[in-house]
Amino acid sequence: MTGPRVAYVIAATAGGTGRHAAMLAEGCAARGLAVSVFGPAATRGLFPAVAFAPVEIADRPRPARDAAAVLRLRRLLAHHAPDVVHAHGLRAGAAAALALAGPRGRRPRPALLVTVHNSVPTGTVSGAVYLALERLTARRADAVLCVSADLAARMRRAGARDVTLAAVPAPAAADPSAQAIGKARADIGACGRPVVLGVGRLARQKGFDTLVDAAVMLRDRDPLPRLVIAGDGPLAGPLAARSAAAGTDVRFLGERADVPALLAVADVVVVPSRWEGQPLIVQEALRAGRPLVASRVGGIPALTGEAGALLVPPDDPARLAAAVASVLDDPVLSGHLASAAAARAGMLPSPSDAVDAAAGIYARLARHDPAPA
Repeated sequence: MTGPRVAYVIAATAGGTGRHAAMLAEGCAARGLAVSVFGPAATRGLFPAVAFAPVEIADRPRPARDAAAVLRLRRLLAHHAPDVVHAHGLRAGAAAALALAGPRGRRPRPALLVTVHNSVPTGTVSGAVYLALERLTARRADAVLCVSADLAARMRRAGARDVTLAAVPAPAAADPSAQAIGKARADIGACGRPVVLGVGRLARQKGFDTLVDAAVMLRDRDPLPRLVIAGDGPLAGPLAARSAAAGTDVRFLGERADVPALLAVADVVVVPSRWEGQPLIVQEALRAGRPLVASRVGGIPALTGEAGALLVPPDDPARLAAAVASVLDDPVLSGHLASAAAARAGMLPSPSDAVDAAAGIYARLARHDPAPA
């Protein structure tokens, strides 16, 4: 093995955070780095080719389980003796920071790198806990990577000294086959109607309730758009009930493994998130060259630019519905958005770019070099 020994730490995840960590772990292992991963047993399948040990870091604060996770992580880090610990998310970052604060052995403490993928929730008791985790992580990490400029600014205000933007590419995907596209078209059941597609975890962050409310304002159109939402999550039942109560024509497809095929069928892709980092579905829509309507939040504008999508405020069903209608009504606008999306896709980092950047940071931190000015 060559290069620093790297340990990845992740918490429970059902989204892009785990996939991003897996891409880096697999890529760095392929480049000869000694890689280990510590995270919930349910995430083991993301890391088939690297050493994995379970640590049950939950997706929300649970004091007794959190204390047990920190103690187990401390033992694992002492045993594996990495040069760099790369934690993904504030929950994992705080657990790693606390684990590394324990008694030191004869080896120097590993450097701690934390990638911040999302903003903290606010307005709740758990939100206050997350703010405390944010400050702890910012002040104890040797370096912080953030997936958007607003998160980078937050972490600097919280006390982080070495903060840079992270490259978070969507996983490479082959073009869907004609058979896959045909199956996706049949599952959607549009029957010649325009297809409006949303993809993501059915959780408050993703704003699909706003999209369902926007569908109410589109239901008098002729032809009636076919609104399709692919994904699963805690709001699956409430969203379906909300749609039924409003009398909207929304098809919930559940979790899907054929997102490229669904994108190929879509006339417009909608990302109505309330907060985001660098959402993978935005990158996938850009690479597919699909017209895109998205919330102007987090890292989305940096991904799309002003030409690659129609950007609207979050939590505004009327503005969202108007933007979708404008794409469906104007073939010229739709074509311009599709062309601009393909052009923006050419500027996105590749998985290889992301692995190269991470490996460079690991080498710098292992040498205890300061961040470049």
